[in-house]
Amino acid sequence: MGNKNILSLFQESGALLQGHFLLSSGMHSPTYFQCALLLQHPDLAQRLCWDLARRFEALGVQVVLSPAIGGIIVGYEVAKALGTRSIFAERVEGRMRLRRGFELKEGERAIVVEDVVTTGGSLKEVVDLVWEAGGRVVGTGALVDRSGGRADPALNSLVSLDVVTYPPGDCPLCRKGIPLIKPGSRSNG
Repeated sequence: MGNKNILSLFQESGALLQGHFLLSSGMHSPTYFQCALLLQHPDLAQRLCWDLARRFEALGVQVVLSPAIGGIIVGYEVAKALGTRSIFAERVEGRMRLRRGFELKEGERAIVVEDVVTTGGSLKEVVDLVWEAGGRVVGTGALVDRSGGRADPALNSLVSLDVVTYPPGDCPLCRKGIPLIKPGSRSNG
């Protein structure tokens, strides 16, 4: 599927939003991908995630790791397509950690997948976690790369766009008085 077709799925499912949004990175943006609205449809989730999984088939992946909460469904579906297990990391006291009995074996070949990447901060934290736990990161992926490839040049994504973001202190949307919305997993939205 091409960018245009995938973006159509986001629009049709109501997952591509326009307004004034606070991203989990702390940046502001007029565009927000609320992947949960798309991923609530199992047929769409499977189709997109299995398309992402194809990019990793030749890597001998043994485990798929994703950051909670946005990456859990993506990680699960990618792992299902690859015939491997899926685990996720959670933020504990400001740092990504493996919990719930999840662990990595020494040298285990892992990919780290996410729903949306903006700055790549959560993705990098989980990649570092894999290495610290003794695993080997053999690839990274996301449904949507909002950075246009800047966050992680090696990232495999279904859609790569250069979506504008603003630092909170230099945001034209704030200056216009447009109300700031806090969607996503690190807020109450």
